[in-house]
Amino acid sequence: MAVLNKIRQRSVFLIIIIALALFSFVLADVIRNGGFSSQKDQTTVGTVNGIDLPREDFMQQVELQQRNLGPNANATQAMNSVWEREVRRVLLEEQFEELGLTVEKEQINNALRTSLANNPTFQNEAGLFDEGKMQEYIADVKQNSPQLYQQWLDFETNTAQTLLQTTYYNMIKAGMGGTMADGEQAYRFENNKINMEYVYVPYSKIPDADVAVSNEEIQTYVKNHASEFEVEAQRDIQYVSFTEEPSQADIDGFKGEMASLLEDRIEGTDTIPGFRNATDNEAYINSNSDTGFVDRWWFKKDLPPTVADNIFALDKGGIYGPYQLNNSYNITKVLEVKQLPDSIQSKHILIRYEGTLRATPDVTRTKEDAKKLADSILTVVKRDDAKFAELAGKFSDDLSNKDKGGDLGYNAPGRMVPEFDAFTIDNKAGTVGVVETDFGYHVVKVEDQKNMQKAIKVAKLTKEIEASEKTINEVFANATKFEVASQKGDFVEVAKAQNVSPRPVNKIGRMDATIPGIGNNRTIVSWAFGEDAKVGDVKRFNVPNGYVIAQITRKSPKGLMSVSEASAKVTPILRNQKKAKKIREGISGDELQAIASSQGVSVQNATAVTMAAPTIPGAGSEPKVVGAAFGKKAGETTGLIDGKLGVYKVRVTAVNEAPKLDNYVAYTNKLNTATSPVVINNVYRALKKNAEIDDNRATFF
Repeated sequence: MAVLNKIRQRSVFLIIIIALALFSFVLADVIRNGGFSSQKDQTTVGTVNGIDLPREDFMQQVELQQRNLGPNANATQAMNSVWEREVRRVLLEEQFEELGLTVEKEQINNALRTSLANNPTFQNEAGLFDEGKMQEYIADVKQNSPQLYQQWLDFETNTAQTLLQTTYYNMIKAGMGGTMADGEQAYRFENNKINMEYVYVPYSKIPDADVAVSNEEIQTYVKNHASEFEVEAQRDIQYVSFTEEPSQADIDGFKGEMASLLEDRIEGTDTIPGFRNATDNEAYINSNSDTGFVDRWWFKKDLPPTVADNIFALDKGGIYGPYQLNNSYNITKVLEVKQLPDSIQSKHILIRYEGTLRATPDVTRTKEDAKKLADSILTVVKRDDAKFAELAGKFSDDLSNKDKGGDLGYNAPGRMVPEFDAFTIDNKAGTVGVVETDFGYHVVKVEDQKNMQKAIKVAKLTKEIEASEKTINEVFANATKFEVASQKGDFVEVAKAQNVSPRPVNKIGRMDATIPGIGNNRTIVSWAFGEDAKVGDVKRFNVPNGYVIAQITRKSPKGLMSVSEASAKVTPILRNQKKAKKIREGISGDELQAIASSQGVSVQNATAVTMAAPTIPGAGSEPKVVGAAFGKKAGETTGLIDGKLGVYKVRVTAVNEAPKLDNYVAYTNKLNTATSPVVINNVYRALKKNAEIDDNRATFF
């Protein structure tokens, strides 16, 4: 009781202590997360001029974009694409609102008519766009398919956005259009010409070793030209790879395993046929090979060059192998030998029916109706082959060639679907028939067959050579050993001791995904940019074919380039400035000849120099020098000019102005043609440069 009484007496004091402890806990979390917006950072991918991009919506768009990009696209590509699209959308919508730009319903309808004009779903019997069919479609999907209806609404929204963007960019293009004065200036730049004498002292006259550029000077230059040297946060790493590659023992083991598959084996009282004696070769391959059976004819040119001669020398039933091809062991059995053309010309009329491959929604005929139509067309073309092209144009559902009379050109055996291919191979030129495939019924005519030669059908038993469990364990042990040793010692020295080569990767960005030599690996990038990551840290990563042990070698914060990074660009600039000063100090006299004599160079001449092509013979492109010369009259001399390649002095000997034109429309149009294509990207870059953008993508990807 005494203790409880004391607690009660000090209750206020205890409450204050507990509150301070809780506050310090929360404050520590806030500081760790970079401020009081940590909760927002977990729900917002980014903010553009105060407009949030919600994480959930962004993720959905990334998923959809990845599907649209196809199977070879990765999440990073999709994410970057969506990010740029969303940033552009927000920035442009701000412009639309500020300017009061809107789009009317009739504008949207006109755009829809144009974009949907060739879609059969929205065409009438005459093949023209029918707005009534469009309204029917909208009503149908709204009632029966919420997903399709949402897609339609998104399509309408995107159409409206496209119209607004087009209007906005057209307004800017109109405002940036060249005037007649601009056209006249362009004309003058191209056609006004001057002749001149000049003396040129090249910077190369002074050896680089005689002109020192300090790190302090480079740093000062970078600070004074900050906009040219701004960089995002970057990381440098070095890494070594331990790959789970098959050892020679593994390879030899696979060869022996393949050889054993050739022969029969005994299981109990049963004899199981090997590949040599298999009667159902397709079933055997599909059950025992890492690749499925391929039913096609092969010419010698189609086979790997290293084994083509050996396989083509076999007769029916002959076997070649086991043989190694890249990372696999193979055995090839010849099943059939035949003389075939290597090129077949054919034409067809495709009759689809409902449910066939690639059939559009407007294909409603039944399979029976399609067969009747194909048979009737066959009867007509057998009677009169001249009508084939006409009937193809009228009835064929293959839009890629119906206007060419159904002509498919020349194709090699195996190029078409199997049923179609078999018909054109097995029948002579001139044969006409009906062939059914997954696309529908084809009325086919074999037009020509060229270059008869030997072809074979084969059954190929393939086993990919894989690292054994023993090899995999050894690779893991070596990778772990390296990881532990490099955490305690020098990364490079440990690599030498284990006979592996470190590979440096520099200037990795926060949102980079691909690492040279490793491929797509956001895990390593995220680790390198982690809050607690330090220079010298080492970590092992699992990669698809083994392990990578990486070390962080440099952390560069967002800001200006370091001296070492900027040196390659800045040093030549500062060096030439110092050389120009030395050259000026060494010049005596004011006349061109006196300057030339003092510097051991000669006075040179240039004729017909223009502002549009400011090139000086014997030197190169020197816009500053040519511009200064055009500011002088005939007989006048410029002062010393520090050009790109050296120090110049110029005396203008003649000014030849081009005659006036009645108008300068052609030159004005030429300017507009050159400006228009770059407006869109330049406007977006300008808006983006002046925007306040918080990018939190690295938190989620």
